[in-house]
Amino acid sequence: MARPPSIDEADLLDLLVSVFREKGFDGTAIGDLSAASGLQRASLYHRFPDGKEAMAAAVLAKVGERFLWILEPMRSDEDLVRGMGETARRLGDFYGAGALSCVLDTMTLAGTPEKVRDHARSLAKTWIDVMAEASHRAGRPRDEAMRAAKDAFLRIEGSLVLARVLGEADVFAETVALMPSILMPGSGES
Repeated sequence: MARPPSIDEADLLDLLVSVFREKGFDGTAIGDLSAASGLQRASLYHRFPDGKEAMAAAVLAKVGERFLWILEPMRSDEDLVRGMGETARRLGDFYGAGALSCVLDTMTLAGTPEKVRDHARSLAKTWIDVMAEASHRAGRPRDEAMRAAKDAFLRIEGSLVLARVLGEADVFAETVALMPSILMPGSGES
């Protein structure tokens, strides 16, 4: 009879996300992942026979699931401002109010396998596309909606960098709170 895992899959992936988020792919060693998870290296390789790249792929799949949940209010709420506001709140939680690095950023740094980088890029593109679609539903022409979405993405990502570099997490909260006004037509923000 197989021994039950000492940590469930969801908790394990949460721990692995935190390591990859902080160190990126190239900066993360198997020892880091073992220490964070409390699992021996052999146990990690048992769960992920293809090693660190498989772990990174699982991490990005988990982040993708979270992003779909984060973006869902913007996609489905008939009240776009309320949906955008809820998405902004969820983004704030996901990034620890600006205290946590962006895993999409760290997983595209030099040394990351192209397959992993492509996955991170596709998640960023999904995020931008959802914001553009919401902006378009709010009344912006598609090209303007895409510009507004990219502007919102750049501001949010830039505020994460600023928060990390200067230790000013409040700039992230302010930026995320601006997301609905950046995406709505007539805001003058984009």
